[in-house]
Amino acid sequence: MTVYETLAKEILNYVGGKDNVNSLTHCITRLRFKLKEESIAQDEALKNLEGVVTVMKSAGQYQVVIGNQVQDVYEQLAPLLHAEQPQTVQDAEKEKLLDRFVDIISGIFQPILGIMAACGMIKGLNMLFMTLGLYAETSGGYMIINAIGDALFTFLPLFLGYTSARKFGLKPMVGLVIGGIMCYPGIQSSALSGSLKPLYTMFEGTMFASPVYIDFFGIPVISMDYTSTVIPVIFIVYFASKCEKLFSKFVPDLVKFFFVPMLTLLVALPIGFLLIGPVATFGSKIIAETIISIRNVSPMLAGGLVGLTWQILVIFGLHWGFIPVYINNIVTNGYDNVMMPFFACTFATSAVILVIMLKTRDRKMKELCLPNFISGIFGVTEPGIYGILLPLKKPFIISCIAGGIGGAFYGFCNFRKFSMGGMGIFEFPAMMEPDGSWGNLLVAVSGVLLTMIAAVILMLLFYREKEAGQSDKTMLDTKEHEKSVEDTPALLEDIAICSPLKGDVLELAQVEDAAFSAGILGKGCAIVPAEGEVYAPADGVLTTLFPTKHALGITSDDGVEVLIHIGLNTVQLNGEGFTAYVQQGERVSRGQHLLSFDLAELKDKGYCLQTPVIITNTNDYLEILSTMQKEVMPDDVLLHVMNS
Repeated sequence: MTVYETLAKEILNYVGGKDNVNSLTHCITRLRFKLKEESIAQDEALKNLEGVVTVMKSAGQYQVVIGNQVQDVYEQLAPLLHAEQPQTVQDAEKEKLLDRFVDIISGIFQPILGIMAACGMIKGLNMLFMTLGLYAETSGGYMIINAIGDALFTFLPLFLGYTSARKFGLKPMVGLVIGGIMCYPGIQSSALSGSLKPLYTMFEGTMFASPVYIDFFGIPVISMDYTSTVIPVIFIVYFASKCEKLFSKFVPDLVKFFFVPMLTLLVALPIGFLLIGPVATFGSKIIAETIISIRNVSPMLAGGLVGLTWQILVIFGLHWGFIPVYINNIVTNGYDNVMMPFFACTFATSAVILVIMLKTRDRKMKELCLPNFISGIFGVTEPGIYGILLPLKKPFIISCIAGGIGGAFYGFCNFRKFSMGGMGIFEFPAMMEPDGSWGNLLVAVSGVLLTMIAAVILMLLFYREKEAGQSDKTMLDTKEHEKSVEDTPALLEDIAICSPLKGDVLELAQVEDAAFSAGILGKGCAIVPAEGEVYAPADGVLTTLFPTKHALGITSDDGVEVLIHIGLNTVQLNGEGFTAYVQQGERVSRGQHLLSFDLAELKDKGYCLQTPVIITNTNDYLEILSTMQKEVMPDDVLLHVMNS
């Protein structure tokens, strides 16, 4: 049992158990309970828990202040209440469609990125050692190591079923079961075609011709292999989350525990197999047939389209439509030249990740890039796509363009692969022509070099961690800086944190919130804003942006963790009146415009405008000094973080 699991259970016990909880939400620092009887809660016992900062009662809520680890505690506490997971998409209708898509995909894949990269490296190393002759492909050692590296990718719907459920508010175990059902051997197309004769063929004579092996009470089921797929399980889990909410409304409490999951599975899975699976299959077929038609006109254009769109197809799982074409070409022609332009994309992804790794100053990003670069060279790019490129957007677009350049080159040169097997650099042996000549292999190597060079050049030209369009309000007022720290010993390092707002400075002790005013969450000060605009107080990474956008956290390049909490109890607005211009995880520069909020609306609704700006890792420094100014602008120094 983890520390957070233990703490969550203790908190639930001391607030009176789940029967005393009407609802639970959280903000950036605290759990916010609505209790049936606040008198039941044991205040002192909660305050004495290791991991709990204090307890407060405000705005009709029973607030347990945790600090930076509140998300971790909430994730352990919510399932104990049978509550939904954090509403990370609650304000989605206000966001751009692309941002919503990236947020969903990133949220679903983020929990498994590390293990995906690890498994990808294991697969690649196993192939390397086999190629070097350390052991045979038929040996037990190879098979066991291959199982270790390949299992996650084979049974990917199980993992995505679980993480998708957490993202969409479905009970995680139900999502896991959905993933397991989709991997059930007996319903896979390959298993059915090997043991049954088709009942009949639907859409015969068209590109959508599909043999039907089974039906669902008379409704034909168009089968497909769901192992290793992505999109079907995500859509089925999303649909199941809606079903669960609907059934929970009218199923009696006496049987809700097992009846709601039963109904959810009985409705969501048949619809998934009857509708979502076939849509994915037909989408793949349309794309494959389109590429073949274009290739008949221009191999170079077809190759460019494959390279340009391959990673997009991977995200949606539509790349599987090329697999039958690939296998059929090798079996009938002795080679494939239709699908192979995708080979460039593997190295485009790796090159882009390499540039990010070399350029970034974010330590966590560097640590994530290295295994994903190695994994990509070995042919496993999904961790890099989902974990790095897609959230950053521009590098993903650059990798697609570089892949298109390499793909066009391969199409023009009639690049071929003569046998199945291998991934990434281990595919090269299969590109040696049967007569032993080196021409096709040289094309393969040349395409890889061209693609990687194109990716590097495009990244150097167009990718910056400090994106264009940032505010020019980044100049430090040197005279003010010298005046405010003139009594500071010269041997101390002074890290300047600028004001994120225009307004009047308030001592932290004057803030009308005990958790802030007592300095429990960290030292700093507060600002009563004169304008509803928030700017970055330092160069760094936006490590936290709460879904309601009322609070955000920045980790500066110097390691200072700055929390900006706009107003008090403004989490209750659910994001109304707030507009963010950056995303969590994005790099920001001092003075960059981060967020706007409707100052007049906050006033009209009676919210306290005091905005604490605190250093949450205060204990890492010798002292935190506030400015002596009574009024500040966004380019003024607000806090001096003193370090030895």
